Amino acid sequence: MAEAADFQGMNPSPARRWLRRTAAVLAGAPLIAALLAGAAAPAAQAGVADKAPTGSGTKAPTGSGTVAVSLDTLTPSAPVKGDTLTVSGTLTNKSKETVTAAQVDLRVGPRLFSRSSIDGANRRTGYLPGADPSPVGGKYTVKIAKLPPGISQDFTLSVPVSKLGLGDDGVYQLGVTLSGRTPHALYDQVLGIKRTFLPWQSEDRDSKPRISYAWPLIAAAHLTAETGSDSQQTPVFADDDLAAEIAPGGRLEQMVSLGSQLPVTWVIDPDLLASVDAMTRDYRVKSGDTTIAGTNQNVAKQWLTSLEAAVTEGKVIALPFGDPDLASIAHRGKNVSGTLSHLQNASEVAVTTVQTILHLKPSTDFAWPVDGAIDPSIVDVATSAGAHNVIARSDSLQENGGLVYTPTAPRPIGGGTTAVVSDSRLSTAFQGDMTKAGDSTLAVQKFLALTLSLAEQDTDKDRSVVVAPQRMPTVAQAQTMARALHALDDDRWTQSQGLVQAAEAKPDAKATTRVPPTSRYPKKLRSQELPTQAFQDIKSTQASLNNFQVILTQPERVVTPFGNAVNRSMSTSWRGRPPEAQQYRDSVRTYLQGLVNEVQLISKSDVTLSGRSATIPVTVQNRLLQDVDHLVLRLRSENATRLKLNDDGAVSEQPIQIAGGHSQSVKFDAAANINGQVQMTAQLYTEDGTPYGAEMNFTVKVSELTPTVLLVIAGGLLLLVLAGIRMYAHRKRANAGGAAGDDGSEPEQPSDPTPDTGPESTEPSGTGEKVDR
Repeated sequence: MAEAADFQGMNPSPARRWLRRTAAVLAGAPLIAALLAGAAAPAAQAGVADKAPTGSGTKAPTGSGTVAVSLDTLTPSAPVKGDTLTVSGTLTNKSKETVTAAQVDLRVGPRLFSRSSIDGANRRTGYLPGADPSPVGGKYTVKIAKLPPGISQDFTLSVPVSKLGLGDDGVYQLGVTLSGRTPHALYDQVLGIKRTFLPWQSEDRDSKPRISYAWPLIAAAHLTAETGSDSQQTPVFADDDLAAEIAPGGRLEQMVSLGSQLPVTWVIDPDLLASVDAMTRDYRVKSGDTTIAGTNQNVAKQWLTSLEAAVTEGKVIALPFGDPDLASIAHRGKNVSGTLSHLQNASEVAVTTVQTILHLKPSTDFAWPVDGAIDPSIVDVATSAGAHNVIARSDSLQENGGLVYTPTAPRPIGGGTTAVVSDSRLSTAFQGDMTKAGDSTLAVQKFLALTLSLAEQDTDKDRSVVVAPQRMPTVAQAQTMARALHALDDDRWTQSQGLVQAAEAKPDAKATTRVPPTSRYPKKLRSQELPTQAFQDIKSTQASLNNFQVILTQPERVVTPFGNAVNRSMSTSWRGRPPEAQQYRDSVRTYLQGLVNEVQLISKSDVTLSGRSATIPVTVQNRLLQDVDHLVLRLRSENATRLKLNDDGAVSEQPIQIAGGHSQSVKFDAAANINGQVQMTAQLYTEDGTPYGAEMNFTVKVSELTPTVLLVIAGGLLLLVLAGIRMYAHRKRANAGGAAGDDGSEPEQPSDPTPDTGPESTEPSGTGEKVDR
């Protein structure tokens, strides 16, 4: 019966069909499992789970992310024939299992023919069989018997260059791998990998791009507008942080020490020079509500001496004083009146500052917007300050003509202005944390690979390549940059050139010259700009300074420190620090207002006039240490019918000149007509009629004497005179009678010795100020 059901032409029962399918599945299960396992192995090797655990409950890394490989040193960075390549680094087991029977290998990958292929290789992380080459092997390995979980172990691996299998000159991918086993991986597999690049140039090239490296000496603002009251005007610093930067081992000390040994162009903010120069003499540092004496004069002198020895004529570019934020001015400040004039002043001050301190003439023909990002408004602002060269970056002025090579740096962008376009890959190569040896080494190797790739581009054109790194490199970043540049010392595929010469090179006719529109300006950079309010604050401060300086006999003691402080208020260093920027602007404005208030009117009590005419004194005080002049004191009567001034009516004014530290009382003649109170207003003005300081108000009480009162007083005086005459005659007769008494006549009685008038009253006068007639 069962067999009859399977005959051809007969349909099997449902039960039989189920049994046959189940048997087929069971029979094929081992084959399917084997296929799945084979497909999963490369995925595991590729480092699907390369990331370290991020929290409790996550799985430990597996595959090629099991062990972290760090390449701390690679020497030489660009080997030649006969060299031995030495790689050292650290292995760290990130998993929860012990790695056994491990081995460190060096793997040389295929040659990379373009900068985009370098970018692609740099993005890869995990190991991929077939794509990653076989190890050099042989005796050029490092054996590691056991690496427990969480443990790190150093390694050093040396291989003769001749064993690396390098072919033609070019950039090769270099990998260091750790292979081994774990309890869950019983066969050898790659458990960790780190890639880098190996530039291979056995001989000098005939055609070499010229590299111009900008070496920035820029710092945040530290010097305030405040100065001491002594003749030297002792400067006051907001803090002593600048001293730490120029001290041995500090950021700026390292920049000078490293840069002195490199073929670089110095890009200097003159404000930094002025600040350090101020530290070479007596200076003060703010400490709470007071100041303390600075003690780093020798450090400042040594730094300036080292810098002067390092810089040379033609290799110094001076930015406008304070390194003003060109993009902030262009986008938010240029519509505030007076802002562009500050930029022009900053450019003028830059020249004299550098010449005075470094004793050489710098180039001031360059503007450097933040990150080389430009748009038409930024270019306009840069040229308004006198710059004809704007340092841009290739990720801002992007090529769109399909060039297969990197064009030369200078690009004419109209109006006699040249955009000096720095290479974005090279300029950003050393950003980020370079304190770890591994990160620093990888950055150096990538920089060298990119420069060699530039040299290999298929072009017969003579090119200038500009590198403009971050404005304020850290110590670790500066040291890494120096290592990379020293690796190019032998000029095998590049040669050095000054930035001024690069800007003067012949432009490439095929390179783009179109400045991107304002809408393309990076949002991240725009969010860091100074707000429009900052420029309004600067305008207000400048107006107060203009009004103040006209009354001073030594205006330079105020104009110079405050002018420099205004320039610092626009500094690029305030980006991303809005509270600190606002605090600096407020401190400048508050200190200036304090000086303005040192010249003021002294408050006056009410005045009483007891006659038709009198003088009204008004006192002006000058607590500054210098004389003031060109001031006018104006007194106004609110009721000229009742009280008139100087026969002029309601207003009278007098010029004011007061010595430093003194006060002056100015008297105004007044004539009263009617009894009562009169409100008076005193106000200082500059000679051009601008009010200076706050006005002062007081009241004059007028008590006019009428004719009747005068007649009564005159009558009283007449009676007193007559009484005096009578007393005189009476005494005379009495004396005559005394003489007659000697002859027997009767003498007169003496007069009463008590005076008939009381003594002058010693009681205090009434309230208010009494003015003599």
